[in-house]
Amino acid sequence: MPATVTMIGALLGLGTQMYSNALRKLPYMRHPWEHVLGMGLGAVFANQLVKWDAKLQVDLDIMLEKAKAANERRYFDEDDE
Repeated sequence: MPATVTMIGALLGLGTQMYSNALRKLPYMRHPWEHVLGMGLGAVFANQLVKWDAKLQVDLDIMLEKAKAANERRYFDEDDE
């Protein structure tokens, strides 16, 4: 999975740089170092996005558990009073 995400991010960065050159009517590979930089930034972005999504899912699960516990206390613990 991490290799796939890294490759997708690198292709996203490469595609963005090539699209930028195409819009400005420049040769696609005008400055190759810009493509390498774009690929690196795209790979980092994609990996951070996956990490953020995993953390968000964990946080959501915790929040749902707390809400479920609060609802159970609210509706089922009233009988004890």
